[in-house]
Amino acid sequence: MGDERVKNQALEILGLFQAIPRLVVFDLDYTLWPFYCECRSKRETPSPYPHAKGILYALKEKGVDVAIASRSPTPDIAKAFLDKLEIKSLFVAQEIFSSWSHKTEHFQRIFRRTGVPFKSMLFFDDEYRNIEAVSNMGVTSILVDNGVNLEKFRLGLKNFEKNSSDQK
Repeated sequence: MGDERVKNQALEILGLFQAIPRLVVFDLDYTLWPFYCECRSKRETPSPYPHAKGILYALKEKGVDVAIASRSPTPDIAKAFLDKLEIKSLFVAQEIFSSWSHKTEHFQRIFRRTGVPFKSMLFFDDEYRNIEAVSNMGVTSILVDNGVNLEKFRLGLKNFEKNSSDQK
């Protein structure tokens, strides 16, 4: 499925919800792409999961900011891959650093950089421990098993809307 087709489907999904996040945060390894950066070389040409770029483009078109929270020990490779995929400029924050904090430090930095409250964020990651820690901060968090896709995107927006109505 091409990026444009995925983008259009993601825009349709976004249109189904009244409450949408102000910021959507993505992990990189096994969330946007199917590998660990530290096992690759900067010279390689990466391939993202099939729906990843279309979802990012839809969020940008809808005016929703996107950010990265990655514990990769090789931020240089991660940033090189973002450049090669021509998506680096889409992200308002790129917190890519090794950490034992299960991404809580990443989210503190994203908050300081963007000013977006945790309750206005949606997060996708492939590790349960990160989902659990970030959920405890008030961020709607979705566990992905084979990368971000339209099904998980819809689930994330559904859970975000439910959490938003619960907070009123």
